[in-house]
Amino acid sequence: MEAAGYTSRTVEEVFKDFKGRRAGIVKALTSDVEEFYQQCDPGMVFVLHWLIAEKENLCLYGFPSEQWEVHLPAEEVPPELPEPALGINFARDGMPEKDWLSLVAVHSDAWLLAVSFYFGARFGFDKADRKRLFNLINDLPTVFEIVTGAVKKQHKEKSSISNQNGSKSKSNSKSRAETPGRFSRPQPQPHPYGLQYEEDEDEHGETLCGACGENYASDEFWICCDICEKWFHGKCVKITPARAEHIKQYKCPTCSNKRARP
Repeated sequence: MEAAGYTSRTVEEVFKDFKGRRAGIVKALTSDVEEFYQQCDPGMVFVLHWLIAEKENLCLYGFPSEQWEVHLPAEEVPPELPEPALGINFARDGMPEKDWLSLVAVHSDAWLLAVSFYFGARFGFDKADRKRLFNLINDLPTVFEIVTGAVKKQHKEKSSISNQNGSKSKSNSKSRAETPGRFSRPQPQPHPYGLQYEEDEDEHGETLCGACGENYASDEFWICCDICEKWFHGKCVKITPARAEHIKQYKCPTCSNKRARP
């Protein structure tokens, strides 16, 4: 859609473009899922440039600015960029919401790769460049893994192996599991529930944010959903440390929307 003005020429710049688009799509399927769900109503009347089109095939686009948009496909043939999967709105009511979001996530992963390697071909990347681009992309969890919680399951498996080696304290893990509205802060501030930060970072060092998919870092504020037990950057779910102090049971946007929707 906006490739005509795209000036990237290096692997790093194409990867940055990939991360921005990916972040936008992850946002649509997690923290903004309620809005995304409504925009994909199969019977919605879509207004574009004073034209009204009912029940058109819609696509989910992610942008380098980390924003997303549900839109009609590009009119030009062939399009400037590879196009996302068509008709995601028609599939919405034909399956459980969780399965539909997973399906959109899978097609979004394929689209993100297609766009990145389209740029790679357009900018003349050689074998080494293509391999480096793939490795950078492959180090990140896929949108599908984030949306389905597969990232958390993989982390649990690693944690289980670590537990067998006696690398973590069982008593500390139990106390955290029983604490509502769990959240962490950077040192040296004391945790309001008396948890030990050093052990907390050992346990969550490979934890990924349920919204953006980025790694845990001890200098960032995180909060855990008491329903799905996924961890989130405070900034990704718009929760500040001060606000978290007053939360007895935290529900992430996805869990809140599930309970609110009839």
